[in-house]
Amino acid sequence: MAGTRIRGALGAMAALVLVLLAACSAVPQPAPSGAPISPLTQAPSSRLPVALEPGDWPTYHHDAARTGAALNLPPMGALSSAWSARLDGAVYGEPLVVRGRVIVATESDTLYALDPADGHVVWRRNVGTPVPGSALPCGDISPLGITGTPVYDAATGLVFAVAEVSGGRHELVGLDAGDGALIVRREVEPPQGDHIAYQQRAALTVLDGRVYVAFGGLDGDCSDYVGTVLSVPTTGSGALGSYVVPTPRLGGIWAPGGSAVDGSRLLVPVGNGDSVTTYDGSDAVLSLDASLKRTDFFAPSSWAQDNADDADLGSMTPVRVGAYVFADGKNGVGYVLDAGHFGGVGGAASQTPVCPAFGAPAVAGMTVYVPCQDGLQEVAVSASGTMSLGWRLPLGAAGSPVIGGGEVWVTDYATGELYALDPGDGHVRQKVQVGPVPHFVTPTLSGGRVFVGTLDGVSALAGA
Repeated sequence: MAGTRIRGALGAMAALVLVLLAACSAVPQPAPSGAPISPLTQAPSSRLPVALEPGDWPTYHHDAARTGAALNLPPMGALSSAWSARLDGAVYGEPLVVRGRVIVATESDTLYALDPADGHVVWRRNVGTPVPGSALPCGDISPLGITGTPVYDAATGLVFAVAEVSGGRHELVGLDAGDGALIVRREVEPPQGDHIAYQQRAALTVLDGRVYVAFGGLDGDCSDYVGTVLSVPTTGSGALGSYVVPTPRLGGIWAPGGSAVDGSRLLVPVGNGDSVTTYDGSDAVLSLDASLKRTDFFAPSSWAQDNADDADLGSMTPVRVGAYVFADGKNGVGYVLDAGHFGGVGGAASQTPVCPAFGAPAVAGMTVYVPCQDGLQEVAVSASGTMSLGWRLPLGAAGSPVIGGGEVWVTDYATGELYALDPGDGHVRQKVQVGPVPHFVTPTLSGGRVFVGTLDGVSALAGA
């Protein structure tokens, strides 16, 4: 009897071990912050490309140009709640859709892959301990973990994100989008200032085998920081590239849409700088080449007053519109720039009052949908570079719009309501409650569904 009991116990233990092993293989376990990474089974440089599929949404606003437009999507139909996933923190970044999964990152420094059909967790990976608000010199997000929208790189099959971890350090991580395996981990810190004064809110960008990471400051512009863009090889190894705004302080690059790719260059919005006497490279739209050398810039002639009033261009990502670049910011003036020559200080092709704008606009042809502080504004850019204002939808606070399925989509983050609008005249076709959401939130469209990051996870809406 004793031998039988022992054999039975051993059998039960073996079965339990098998169950635990299976569970561990299905859900990768968290890695402690700062822990060394095990030797890689496959270096990023040798990984096979994983092509994008129709319906994928691999980066902020659908594409690297930040158009926010998925014009080939079929109509959604009447929306209803499909599921809501409560995760371990707020989702400030836009959900991505790749490899048949919805991929999101939280302020608890955790990345998740969710099943788009029902929201169940396919894999999750914690990459560190976020910084509590009490440990920050100022700010309005607590805890502070992963804030900027991650990006998927089809060439390596990795999802890249930047996590703020204990002590205010910033780390770039690259995870296999298929199973969540941690492949790349590297500290990324701006070369100047106090590291804990930086916030990585701008969406990440991939261009020609490098990840571009922009940094601004915390809400309140406290302590010592200078707006910075870093570039890191997607392999995780090799030299960092950097561009630092030539101002003694401030000049944050924080717009949630981050940098927009325009051919082989980046369009970068820069916030207010420290100077009000000598132009310091702030309150600008920059053209940076792949090596992060500045090749062109525009700044309003009102830059000194903008800097004094915190009324700069750093709040909205600029976008390409035909032969032009459209920009707007906190001072409420829309600027159309010649894409071949931005014109320096005061050199816009045209300008007109539009609205104070935050986030990223959506673009279809020569029409721009601008996320105003208190609503959504249609702006048409002519072949000669002039602007005309079209319809406007008043809202409590407009998030960044996207276009797809024959509709313009925008979330009022003051009320937590998602709107589907007629692009022709802006009338509301439908409105659905999604719950409390972060500032400047933007929806993701894929597979007949709309995915929205919330203050406790993700909500999914399904079309009829």
